[in-house]
Amino acid sequence: MRKIKVAVNGYGTIGKRVAEAIMLQPDMELIGIAKTRPDYAALLAYRMKIPIYTSREHVKLFENNGISVAGTIEDMLREADIVVDATPAGIGAKYKPLYEKYGVKALFQGGEKPDIADASFNSYCNYDECLDKKYIRVVSCNTTGLLRLLCSLNTYNKIRRVRATIVRRAADPKEDKKGPINSIKPNPVTVPSHHGVDVKTVLRDLNIVTTAVIVPTTLMHLHIVNIEFENPMTRGDIINALSARRRIALVNAELTGIDSTAKIIEAARDLGRKRSDVPELIVWEDSIHVSGNEVILMQAVHQESIVVPENIDAIRAVMGLAKNPEESIRITDQTLKIGIFREMFSIPKS
Repeated sequence: MRKIKVAVNGYGTIGKRVAEAIMLQPDMELIGIAKTRPDYAALLAYRMKIPIYTSREHVKLFENNGISVAGTIEDMLREADIVVDATPAGIGAKYKPLYEKYGVKALFQGGEKPDIADASFNSYCNYDECLDKKYIRVVSCNTTGLLRLLCSLNTYNKIRRVRATIVRRAADPKEDKKGPINSIKPNPVTVPSHHGVDVKTVLRDLNIVTTAVIVPTTLMHLHIVNIEFENPMTRGDIINALSARRRIALVNAELTGIDSTAKIIEAARDLGRKRSDVPELIVWEDSIHVSGNEVILMQAVHQESIVVPENIDAIRAVMGLAKNPEESIRITDQTLKIGIFREMFSIPKS
């Protein structure tokens, strides 16, 4: 079977991770990445022998910095079956006319407005809806974390409403010009925050309201989630539902000592995870509190890597490589070694 030719436009936090994930897929071929600056990331891609494309006016700039380019972005699009747009928020909308011109399908990231695409995407929630679509938006890291949780639980018991507070990291580790440095900042002060609104681009009828604050950390986001179900749930029901998903890792803080985002990242380092990535959603088992129809829990989201498996599944949905979510999720989880975190740090039941 011919491999699907995938291009990645943008090689920053998300783009470089998605590009490397594509290279591991048996049904995909990374034909190249597009960048506008010959920085250290471009040099690394060049050393890895990944074809680099750039805009016509930047070709000389790359060559003057010792980086040979394979051609222009237009050349890359002529060869591609699909492009993953991983450019900064708002830039993808400017590139969409170019994708339309060359007739390539495209995935956009959560920083773009929902109306850029035919549908917003989450692997556990609406894979079937996105089959064979032309333009798909993979929702943001926080939205991905919420949707993984909610769609996993909703299959066991219909959710009536959700209230959640997002404790956001201030910046990614490399972003040294962002803040706050010494403040807890509502984001925004008004209610609701955009996260619940974004969840509804996938779960359109869900009653959800979110609030958010930014804190001075760069490692991960943390969610405090309150869920009300149609029918009563037990704590065991919640644990069983979440344990069935490889992309969710239940962690017992009391038994493992993993009781903070810093220790999650340290555990990922100890596992040998590249860049300390944690594509799994981490749910603290200790935090799960059930009272009748109501459940409260806390979870952690690694903003740099959680959307990577969703991008891979979205490629398969758009290109028709896998006609059901289970097939794509199985391949993606296997190639990206998703599930190792919970296998290594879960405590055997006596």
